[in-house]
Amino acid sequence: MGKRMAGVARGCGVVIVSVAAGVGAAQQVPDLVIRNATVMTVTHGTIEHGSVWVHNGKIAGVGTTVNAPTGAVVVDGTGKYVTPGIVDPHSHSALGNDVNEATSPVTPSMMMIDAFDNSDKALYQALAGGVTTELLLHGSANMIGGQAVVIKNKFGLSRDGMLFPNAPRSIKFASGENPKRVYGGRNQLPSTRMGNFEVMRQAFEDAKVYRKEWDSYDAKVAQGAKDVTMPHRDLKLEALADVLRGKLLVQIHCYRADEFLTEEAIAQEYGYKIRAFHHALEMYKVGDKIAQDDTGIATFADWWGFKDEAWDAIPWNAVMSMREGVRVALKSDSNDSVRRLNQEAGKMVHYGGATEEEALRMVTLNPAWIIGVDDRIGSIDTGKDGDLVVWNMDPLSTYARAEKVYIDGDLFFDSSLKGFGTTHFDGVMHSSGFGGSDDEEGGN
Repeated sequence: MGKRMAGVARGCGVVIVSVAAGVGAAQQVPDLVIRNATVMTVTHGTIEHGSVWVHNGKIAGVGTTVNAPTGAVVVDGTGKYVTPGIVDPHSHSALGNDVNEATSPVTPSMMMIDAFDNSDKALYQALAGGVTTELLLHGSANMIGGQAVVIKNKFGLSRDGMLFPNAPRSIKFASGENPKRVYGGRNQLPSTRMGNFEVMRQAFEDAKVYRKEWDSYDAKVAQGAKDVTMPHRDLKLEALADVLRGKLLVQIHCYRADEFLTEEAIAQEYGYKIRAFHHALEMYKVGDKIAQDDTGIATFADWWGFKDEAWDAIPWNAVMSMREGVRVALKSDSNDSVRRLNQEAGKMVHYGGATEEEALRMVTLNPAWIIGVDDRIGSIDTGKDGDLVVWNMDPLSTYARAEKVYIDGDLFFDSSLKGFGTTHFDGVMHSSGFGGSDDEEGGN
């Protein structure tokens, strides 16, 4: 799309002036064929001189040849690499300083979509780095935080147009130092790890009572009872009851090996399942135990020593945990590193000897599983969404850069275009000044 743009600094934002008319308008996406590229499928090897065909937003064919219609848009992939879109399972992009509702240690009814700014420049930066899907999480101030929003990074579309259709609901928990610091600093509960877990257990005790009341009411109504009083609706307890019912994927900010085991014990006690531990820098110590529960991790590649809970971090953690059977993903927790998750994956080849496919899986299929959408994205397989990145070279290289980024077969970033390379964005990019990490100082 031949569009000229000019960027001008203005306050906290970047003003983008588009010359083309109708940018961002809905349109039928033509078939797409990328030919003669090195296609890294993630699930069935790498295809040299391969082709990918996308029809109606879905991958319709992949192999050395594809049977695409004559009217398809053809991209010459000679010398290029094609991967699935990068998936970030732990992001705070576009949430600004609203990432934490730090007024209570239990806030499960908070909805991160209500804080989502679809014009945040961090989304553009992620897109330019090949990131096509993000799980936008509540911060780590609370033992039980709010409910996440899952987006497809269709930068330039409306807020609702960026939502990942029918993605499972996730909720953010947080163990350890952050809740202690936030509430202990106010001389209130919780101020210790003991307090953290007491608050958590009491919340679920309350939720058990609430769920029982509503289950009893629903059963009576289903049986045709007339004289039955509806229980009081409590949004906090409703969300916690949904955790107990298995309707929410539980994502837990947690660093220490002992706390992984405590969190798993509490989950078993109350009957819910932990989807993934986030950060998880000491997983290498207990990976064999956590793997038995089929709990994944979303971790840093080599962050170390930035807080008390990170002193035992090692850059071999991800691969060591993977070898113990843990499903491992890499994540950003940063508006900066989200642009280079492909390079974070490349580090896994160096730290622990992961294969290229194993490393790439850590930023595609595994994070897609953590979000609960691995049946739709994360690999180049027929029937999956056409979320693809064309790289100038091997994406695990320090020198690799995303040249084209497609989401549902539609081109959303093209580095060959003038200006910012966007194809749908027309307006003002916002910048909250927020770095995108919830980890230190309770997200402030």
